[in-house]
Amino acid sequence: MSTLPVQQTSPTFVGMPSFPEAAREALANTQQRDNLRNATHTIRAKRAAVVAEVPEWESLRVAGADAKDEALTHLGDYLEQLEASLTANGATVHWARDADEANAIVVEIARAKGVDEVVKVKSMATQEIELNEALEAAGIAAWETDLAELIVQLFGDRPSHILVPAIHRNRTEIRDVFLREMAKVGRPAPEDLTDEPARLAEAARLHLREKFLRARVAVSGANFAVADTGTLVVVESEGNGRMCLTLPETLISVVGIEKVLPTWDDLAPMLQLLPRSSTGERMNPYTTMWSGVHDGDGPQEVHVVLLDNGRSHVLADTVGRQALRCIRCSACLNVCPVYERTGGHAYGSVYPGPIGAVLNPQLRGTASEVDQSLPYASSLCGACFDACPVRINIPELLVELRGTVAEQGGHRAESAAMKAAAWVLSDPRRLAVAQRGATTAGRLVGDRTVRRVPGLGAWTDARDVPTPPKETFRQWWARERGES
Repeated sequence: MSTLPVQQTSPTFVGMPSFPEAAREALANTQQRDNLRNATHTIRAKRAAVVAEVPEWESLRVAGADAKDEALTHLGDYLEQLEASLTANGATVHWARDADEANAIVVEIARAKGVDEVVKVKSMATQEIELNEALEAAGIAAWETDLAELIVQLFGDRPSHILVPAIHRNRTEIRDVFLREMAKVGRPAPEDLTDEPARLAEAARLHLREKFLRARVAVSGANFAVADTGTLVVVESEGNGRMCLTLPETLISVVGIEKVLPTWDDLAPMLQLLPRSSTGERMNPYTTMWSGVHDGDGPQEVHVVLLDNGRSHVLADTVGRQALRCIRCSACLNVCPVYERTGGHAYGSVYPGPIGAVLNPQLRGTASEVDQSLPYASSLCGACFDACPVRINIPELLVELRGTVAEQGGHRAESAAMKAAAWVLSDPRRLAVAQRGATTAGRLVGDRTVRRVPGLGAWTDARDVPTPPKETFRQWWARERGES
């Protein structure tokens, strides 16, 4: 088996507040919570309807999981095959160990073309490595062309959903930012713009059209990369991706190494699983495929950057590697009771929700506070596994990661509390003393609600403390039955 490029530096990601801190802020934002609830419930209902139409849905899930597992088990071989296929078709393949290497490759290509702007297809890999910021630092503007990504960019915001990055915004907010910001970076929005979806989409189309027509370099990701044919695949709903992938002279695709599929046949179940699981559609409105340079049709120079950035670390874990099956459908987000209330920003990465809670700590390690807290950002209800089209057992991974955090000494306050509880509960005399103390506190507190406890400020910011009982069961038994 061929070996993967050895990762010599740490993966690079966006730094954000810890999950508990960011979640408290999200819970206080009632408008955002309403937006999230309405959007996720709508997508969830559409998905349920179209999945129910497919009697062999479970067989498709198994086929998708098997194809990804085959690719991951022999990833080195399939990546070399992908490189050979792409190269034979006239593409140039680059290998990037981390974000810095990937960004440097893209910046160097753009500079060689003498451009000061690029257009972009929606890509989580480029968000992961902060490519837009790297291009900006090099004096190159990166224009997002996906409608939701454009909204996020105009807000100066971060995506909060894998599929619908601006899910936390409503129509009125979008209209206002179009009127305020579009004129600063290109064609202004019409002065009489309303918040009707059709009018907002038209304003975005007119704003972006001039960028499509003048751009000489485009940047994309890929949903899938087929090893035996060297085919890269992007699926989308709007058509902006196809404009980026066909009009510019030079195309740069940043592709995570886990996106590879062994054969063309393996693509078939994916193109059935992904649209139903993501947008609740029977098929993608636009599916664009390319495998290199073709005379007179499409870009005349194609570069493919194969990105590691922590993925080889995940691959080394025989249990955890199943997270690399993820096809970025977002089905797990839409059924998750935690994500529905906190939104994506609380997860501290471009990968939010249940899959982010397992993928981020695996890619980055569990040294930071945010990555220690993410495996606990779940009720372990199992809805995410039921929804996942490639059968990633996210609850299993969450439990495993919680064990890793505990072994590494993370969550010290919780660990100390559990050790103290074990010490008290292991001896009847200690338990009796603790119960007498609790009942004394209960009589002092009375019927008042305990809203804050010294030393537990962060924990009690989002919940009331149960009022201590005025009497234990043993005391009640002794009083009622006269027995101790």
